[in-house]
Amino acid sequence: MNKKNRIIRLCSFFIAFFMLYPHTKAQTINEPLGGKPPAGVKSSIKDYNDQLKYMRAFEVAVWAMPAVSIYGFRRATLAIGGKDNTILAWSKVAGPNAELLTANDNTPYILAMSDLQKGPVVLEVPPATKKTVLYGQVVDMWQFAIADVGPVGADKGKGGKYLFLPPGYKGPVPEGYIVKKSPSYRIYLAFRSIRKPGSGATLQDAYNYSKRLKMYYLNHPEPTRYIDPSDKRFATLPHYDESMFRDIHDIFTVEPVKPQDKIMMGYLSYLGIEKGKPYHPDETTKKAMRQAAADFYYYMQHRLTYQKKSMYYWPNRHWQDVLTPDKNGYFSFVYKNSIDVDARAERYFFATYYPRAYYKHPANIYMFTKMDKYGHPLEAGKLYKLTIPAHMPVKQFWSLIIYDGATWAFIYTKEKKVGISSYDMSRLKKNPDGSVTLYFGPKAPKGLESNWIPTGGKVPVPGLRFYGAKESIINRTFVMPDVEPVK
Repeated sequence: MNKKNRIIRLCSFFIAFFMLYPHTKAQTINEPLGGKPPAGVKSSIKDYNDQLKYMRAFEVAVWAMPAVSIYGFRRATLAIGGKDNTILAWSKVAGPNAELLTANDNTPYILAMSDLQKGPVVLEVPPATKKTVLYGQVVDMWQFAIADVGPVGADKGKGGKYLFLPPGYKGPVPEGYIVKKSPSYRIYLAFRSIRKPGSGATLQDAYNYSKRLKMYYLNHPEPTRYIDPSDKRFATLPHYDESMFRDIHDIFTVEPVKPQDKIMMGYLSYLGIEKGKPYHPDETTKKAMRQAAADFYYYMQHRLTYQKKSMYYWPNRHWQDVLTPDKNGYFSFVYKNSIDVDARAERYFFATYYPRAYYKHPANIYMFTKMDKYGHPLEAGKLYKLTIPAHMPVKQFWSLIIYDGATWAFIYTKEKKVGISSYDMSRLKKNPDGSVTLYFGPKAPKGLESNWIPTGGKVPVPGLRFYGAKESIINRTFVMPDVEPVK
């Protein structure tokens, strides 16, 4: 190759190199690692304001459930003419007009509330008698028990004067009281006036005993006022629409804020709920609240229906334990580094007034089921049966109540019959082995009306209670049969 050709070929090489160099360099330019969504992923949100209001309203509903469900007692008390320190004493066992979460129809209820913003409150508890005794709790606005009352409480069934102090109280504390400091201003109590087995006590005895309770402000005592709500509509159930957030406003603009809840107070502020400000949500916010409250309701119902097997009282049955505590044996679901708001909301969605801690040997065992023996959800319009064994492991009595699966309250029916208990044994038809088969559904089986509980076309939720539970139910060696569909 002559010199001229070599020069031509060398020039051609450099021309080609410089022509390719910019393209090669463009292929090697790096992008930042992260910082934006993957290619092709677009925003799914059409209106950020609407979406944020919905998301925050939903999380607020989950977080606030224990406070919302107990606040219903304040609404109901005021609606029947009661006020703080009014003792609501039922002269009869509760019926469908007592719109309460999973109430019982066996023992007369005693309810009351107070507001410690007005000062310390005294609750005088009478000692147990030969015929009657009190059981129950006083709880704060989160439903965490401040005091258990009665034989398992601080008074040990001997009675006494409880003194409840408001948050941060610095005033004098007189002697002679069982002193309890409340972390919230508003407190609530629910007691049961129980007739002792074999005592011959009547409902009238239980009612008279409940009226020995007294409640008043320490610094300006007034005579205790009593109301009998037996024949009144006592509507405590949570509202799963935008009005749920009116209750949330009324609760959290009064109470002190715990550090653990500050982020939720920011969520409330985004919804226009702030201390010192009136409750006036705009239409966009109301719409978000309404949908969020409804979606929260369906989320809770789903959790309770399709429950983990670990939540069943017996692994080969479908009964769920009502008194399922948190990992520490309490009912707060507040841990050192976290709060399990979902599990907490689930417990307080269908029941109220849990004890402060789970007892190693609980006096009573409560359970419910939403499934039949085949693992199918219970349905409206079907007839079901449950066989109660001849020798139930109870020292006091057992009870079966059928709740409305939609509301977790009693079912309104023309019969006004919500349950059957061992108190009814003399009226029930028994099986040859001494067991009793109970039925529940829209119509009674022919000839078994005494053993039937009407469901009024509602989805039934059987609630089973063991009062004075014996060791065999506590250690689970006794196994309860499942609910069966009647073909």
